[in-house]
Amino acid sequence: QVQLLQSGGGLVQPGGSLSLFCEASGNLDSSFVMGWYHQAPGKESELVATISSSDSPTYGESVKGRSTISRDGVKVTLKLRRLKPEDTGVYSCKAATSRATFWGRGSQVTVSS
Repeated sequence: QVQLLQSGGGLVQPGGSLSLFCEASGNLDSSFVMGWYHQAPGKESELVATISSSDSPTYGESVKGRSTISRDGVKVTLKLRRLKPEDTGVYSCKAATSRATFWGRGSQVTVSS
């Protein structure tokens, strides 16, 4: 079993920045992908960014140029910049091993003045 511990998030003004953190623990492969997904109210979850064990990132279209994902072993950080009201929602950390996919509990981000 794999556990994902998330932290960060909260209320931020439009145009502001914030960081989200996730740390994986448990029965991990030597190589696995970690990432973040965003679910806005009333909408489907969408990719924010993923990063491989070799530090190769992939970004979703809605955050390209406004986000940076980084990784240090089992810890991943997502930095979001120039936040917009439509970035509001729940951000969930994901870890994909060769056997299964695991999810964090989600972090609420609210972008509002």
